[in-house]
Amino acid sequence: MGSQSPRRRELMAGLELPFTAISIDADESYPAALKEGDIPYFISRSKAEAYAPKLTENQLLITADTIVWLEGKMLGKPHDEAEAIEMLKALRNKTHQVFTAVTFAESGKPLETVVDKTDVTFGNLSDEEILHYVHQYRPMDKAGAYGVQEWIGYVACTAMQGSYFNVMGFPVHLVYAELKKRNIIETQI
Repeated sequence: MGSQSPRRRELMAGLELPFTAISIDADESYPAALKEGDIPYFISRSKAEAYAPKLTENQLLITADTIVWLEGKMLGKPHDEAEAIEMLKALRNKTHQVFTAVTFAESGKPLETVVDKTDVTFGNLSDEEILHYVHQYRPMDKAGAYGVQEWIGYVACTAMQGSYFNVMGFPVHLVYAELKKRNIIETQI
């Protein structure tokens, strides 16, 4: 698995399969014309392409990328506290989309990518609650400046349509289905 994310590693471990986590240094920029799920699709594939030449036979590389999409704008990882606060203020009392793309790479085979979308609604958050979250949880490594599995998810997430794990950054159900398709997971456990 090509990911530095502790959340993705934790979710992958939940599939009860042995895996090795590696860090991939890849350019995460994307063409400005891309929108919604096309952004993480492009970045996830870029990560896989950066490492794919190193794959040997019988190795499978899984890479992923997640973004938050709000009213026609992409919210990635904030650069600092001020940007995190600005993002969370923009999310309150609105529904946004979380897109995660997962790419599967094997030596000598074309890349395969799946994309998942979850609609997430946040209720009202006071400025003080936003400051508390940013100062206590330091969400600078999270798309949209929040982790749904943390305090802010408990108090602000009022509705969700789609996969909770997708919002955490790894749509495990799609990964599981792809691994079954590849006969990596037996159909009967």
